[in-house]
Amino acid sequence: MANNFGLGRGLASLIPPKKTLPDENNDLSKKEPVQTEGSLVAAPQSEAISKGSSVEQIDVMKVSPNPHQPRKHFNPEKLQELSDSIKQHGILQPIIVSKSGDQYEVIVGERRLQAAKLAGMSKISAIVREASDQQKLELAIIENIQRHDLNPIEEAKSYFKLVQEFGLKQEEVASKVGKSRSAVANKLRILSLPVEIQKALMEGRITEGHAKAILAIVNPEKQRALFELILKNSLTVRQTEDKTKEISVRTHKRTVSKDPEIKKIEDDLIAKLGTKVKVSRAGTGGRIIIDYYSQEELDSLISKICL
Repeated sequence: MANNFGLGRGLASLIPPKKTLPDENNDLSKKEPVQTEGSLVAAPQSEAISKGSSVEQIDVMKVSPNPHQPRKHFNPEKLQELSDSIKQHGILQPIIVSKSGDQYEVIVGERRLQAAKLAGMSKISAIVREASDQQKLELAIIENIQRHDLNPIEEAKSYFKLVQEFGLKQEEVASKVGKSRSAVANKLRILSLPVEIQKALMEGRITEGHAKAILAIVNPEKQRALFELILKNSLTVRQTEDKTKEISVRTHKRTVSKDPEIKKIEDDLIAKLGTKVKVSRAGTGGRIIIDYYSQEELDSLISKICL
């Protein structure tokens, strides 16, 4: 079933409802809707410049990338294709930027900016808007999700940043990006996987279905073993799910149920820190093991623990 995501409250404010433009803009308003890779939505350009908005021609060298851009990898071949299209047809839909002094920062349209630079353009069509750091992240996530441009790890890390850096609850994140709370929660769970499995998911060596099946196993070493089995035998998602059931049944026969009190402490710490946490007791003492998967997450954990 196709996903039907809304624009999100923040994005809708940047692209207001369509209005009839003055006569001098009729040549734009008559254009057919265009959906190009790098466009935000399939809509006439007039929608983006209504309500007093205007398109400016900005020096590309004065525009810097969005530091909150969740998408880290841009396919070079696709970027070159977009660049070739821009050389022939120009920018069919302006990018959206924020201004600081005489410099600008991309809110929406970083691929178009990169492709324009690649095409040798000195100016780029842009709409200037004010946006907070949180709004920039939200809008970048929404744009990429609507075009399915983020890999699962990039999407999960974006949600994690909204939760950790900006203090949003999972329900609020879900509302902003047009997904269910369970979808957001399931995406965040992927970040608890061992880093080599996350890397394989980013590189497309396994699918998100494989990752979800691996998550059914709690032990990281067993997760890694299953991951290696998937790669070695080219297991399908269904075959992987069958393997997790076998492993879970064998594990259940050998282990004793976790102390409910310890389980609650683990759950509370996971909710607070946003990462995998394991608590074990040994007499009157014990250990707390906290997993992290990047320097950024380590810095975030340290700041939370040291508050």
